[in-house]
Amino acid sequence: MNLSILPRYILVTGLLVSFLLALGCSEETPKLVNGEPAPAFALERLKIGSLGFPKDLDGKVVAIRFWADWCPFCESEMQAIEPIYQAYGEQGLVILAINVRQDRKTALDFIRKLNVSYEVLLDSDGAVARKYGVIGLPTTFMIDRNGNLYNRILGESTPEVFEKIVRELL
Repeated sequence: MNLSILPRYILVTGLLVSFLLALGCSEETPKLVNGEPAPAFALERLKIGSLGFPKDLDGKVVAIRFWADWCPFCESEMQAIEPIYQAYGEQGLVILAINVRQDRKTALDFIRKLNVSYEVLLDSDGAVARKYGVIGLPTTFMIDRNGNLYNRILGESTPEVFEKIVRELL
């Protein structure tokens, strides 16, 4: 192993283990199946109000992205998908960036740096992440216009992969 990446590897491994423990590894991981309805939820928006999925997003293509500010890949990936949201938002793409188990101030400070315009929600107790079986960050679930799970992206993705899936769904 290249020793220059060893500190980052240790950090990422430690954070992943901490995240898994925080989610409660003793619970059975849900088995989400492509083509079946995505789990419903209601969460607070980062700024004001709340949002219910899927009822508030009927007929939309939805990307549900789970993230936290300590995630080494979340920042660059969140910035990289902003242009895709700008390009396809009017065609029905909605991105829900769900912050997992962090307080509002932490999430807000992080999002301000990124200058993203898509929706940010707070999963303060990790209940929605557990419902979706999230075991690492970032994790993205792609939902079709009927509210069914189409695909999931585990870990870091490229804008090209993200856009390809969005175009298939639109």
